[in-house]
Amino acid sequence: MQIENAKDITKYRKYWAHRFGVAPFLPMSREEMDLLGWDSCDIILVTGDAYVDHPSFGMAVIGRTLEAQGFRVGIIAQPDWQDAEPFKALGRPNLFYGVTSGNMDSMVNRYTADRRIRSNDSYTPHDEGGKRPDRAVIVYSQRCREAYKDVPIVIGGIEASLRRIAHYDYWSDKVRRSILLDSKADILLYGNAERALIEVAHRIANDEDPKTFFDVRGCALMRDASLDDWQEVDMTSIDDVNPRDAKGDDKIVVRIPDYEVVRDDKEVYAQASRVLHLESNPGNARPLVQRHGTRDVWITPPPIPLSTKEMDWVFAHPYARNPHPIYGDAKIAAWDMIKFSINIMRGCFGGCSFCSITEHEGRIIQSRSQESVLKEIEDMRDKVKGFKGQISDLGGPTANMYRMACKSKEIEQTCRRLSCVHPTICKNLNTSHESLIELYRKARDVKGVKKISIQSGLRYDLAVKSPAYVKELVTHHVGGYLKIAPEHTEDAPLSKMMKPGIGSYDKFKQMFDDAAKKAGKEYYLIPYFIAAHPGCSDEDMMNLALWLKRNNYRADQVQAFTPTPMSLSSAMYYSGRNPIKPVKRNGSELVSTAKGLKQRRLHKAFLRYHDAENWPILREALKEMGREDLIGNGKKHLVPSWQPKGTGGRGGEGARMGRKHKAQEFVTTHAGKGRRQQDDKPTKRSSGPRRKSRR
Repeated sequence: MQIENAKDITKYRKYWAHRFGVAPFLPMSREEMDLLGWDSCDIILVTGDAYVDHPSFGMAVIGRTLEAQGFRVGIIAQPDWQDAEPFKALGRPNLFYGVTSGNMDSMVNRYTADRRIRSNDSYTPHDEGGKRPDRAVIVYSQRCREAYKDVPIVIGGIEASLRRIAHYDYWSDKVRRSILLDSKADILLYGNAERALIEVAHRIANDEDPKTFFDVRGCALMRDASLDDWQEVDMTSIDDVNPRDAKGDDKIVVRIPDYEVVRDDKEVYAQASRVLHLESNPGNARPLVQRHGTRDVWITPPPIPLSTKEMDWVFAHPYARNPHPIYGDAKIAAWDMIKFSINIMRGCFGGCSFCSITEHEGRIIQSRSQESVLKEIEDMRDKVKGFKGQISDLGGPTANMYRMACKSKEIEQTCRRLSCVHPTICKNLNTSHESLIELYRKARDVKGVKKISIQSGLRYDLAVKSPAYVKELVTHHVGGYLKIAPEHTEDAPLSKMMKPGIGSYDKFKQMFDDAAKKAGKEYYLIPYFIAAHPGCSDEDMMNLALWLKRNNYRADQVQAFTPTPMSLSSAMYYSGRNPIKPVKRNGSELVSTAKGLKQRRLHKAFLRYHDAENWPILREALKEMGREDLIGNGKKHLVPSWQPKGTGGRGGEGARMGRKHKAQEFVTTHAGKGRRQQDDKPTKRSSGPRRKSRR
């Protein structure tokens, strides 16, 4: 299958309502609609986030994109979901409701990795928790239907995107149906959906039924039966050595195992997950179909990535670059974090198995032009209150994939690799950092810019391919420390994560230290690690802890693996099989995972081996592992034999020795030196600001 020529999203004929012009902010009330001269909204977007009119917030991007097509767009942000009245606040939409949970999956937003409810929400004014429901897309869709039952509902965003098929749900610990069924929406759009949404909006405006849009890429719909002229590739069984295939190249659909089957058979679940990920390249992916009861969920191939011209158009909309005035001076943590940052690209070809970026944004990098990025820097300088010349980030899902792509379009369109960089960097991948270096230099020359920091996660196995980039980064764009994510040190869990070996990290660290020394700077790397990932044993975590101690690293923020919907790691967690490799009945590679609360806490404790609160559980585990040689008060020991008074143990001799042996916090290392904090309590400084997740 070849990618067909996609219609340029800037070339649609504008809807008649474009004559009303551009809104300073998309309206959130009838009063604002009146000021704009509107009697109604064509489209109403419902979101679980506060409305911030900035291109890092999904509803702002979608709203402004639809506005640029001529539609009158209103926003209902964080409505009270107890009844339908708040969903009538802007009246009946002429075309459809667009529903999303916000920039995060609502369950990830509301619960910790240990399923404890969070007390805060960074996307809510005053960081207030509880302003969105569990499974927000389902709840909001139900209320929209109650408000105006005949209005079409289009769902999208990351929660809908990652739940488009039957999926393991960590919070209920079961396989759930496609969210399309539970929300009762007319159509689901997955991924970055500008291209699909623009087409859907114009076709609904032309009185077409969205339930019939089977020719729109990047969507999921319900159907009662397959079309007669489609041929099926039957991938419902893993018992067959040669599953039934279809002949010819046109109108082929892949049938994956039914919901009821993957719900009850973990090995088949792993197979369905593998097939889904193999059918993710827009150049060769075929439609997928999955039976739910008596009906099918039909998933069209992934959307065709936006061109640089189209990306520039999306980011050139007249964003106010501020929260809606309704919030006054309320602090919105997510806005504070990104208001002085610039997104230069989308997508990630890393394919890390625990990450949702690839499943949502795709493997093909979509980059903006340098001119577009520089113009946004000028807009930020001129429009955002408090800008003092410091740009907090110039990046995206990763810091250094800007303009990287396959050297051959033909190869790119036929490739079925899960990752361009695992197990090795593909020879067909262009890893040049020249365009990025040039962008950095031009951005530094913008009038009013004093410092540009790079805080997006760095792909260090790519960075080591370009000593010039490492030099440029360290000399000009590191503000004391640089975060980096080796995730682990041991090969077993790293292979399940689809991450490079620790040797790549060691090579990058040496290059980083050398560049810092030549620049006369004292800079540090802040490594991040994951606890309790599938394939990670107690021994693996112990070895990681020993590595941390040898290198004088003491982790502050510790992340335990959370199985998010549709990821390969989640399939490993649930099924106990490895879908990175072929899945065979009674012949699949088995994967063990720390699932019990006690073992998950142990894995986190190994990451914070220096915290006295963790010493009792670590001593107990080391004894059970036959590694009592690591318990003692010498440099070779992992944990001491004594326990400070008032911590996780009973005290005793350790309490009397507490002051003498009081630990000092080494947060990172550079050239054999370390910075210190005065006690074992975690500090924010030790791991940098809480920025957007690298996952």
